[in-house]
Amino acid sequence: MADLFARWANRAATLAGHYLTFLAAASVVLIWAASGPFFGFSETWQLVINTGTTIITFLMVFLIQNTQN
Repeated sequence: MADLFARWANRAATLAGHYLTFLAAASVVLIWAASGPFFGFSETWQLVINTGTTIITFLMVFLIQNTQN
């Protein structure tokens, strides 16, 4: 099970470091920012990006830790 996770973590880390992944993430942020006026810059609109980035950061901590071990 640990070996399976290690292989998955290495693959995920490789994909996370790809330039297309960066472009996709930047596009999501730009689309989110551009949609602000349509949602009146509401608390829910802000919560979407805050929750998404928090979850991704939390998971990436463990992914990076695994690839460094």
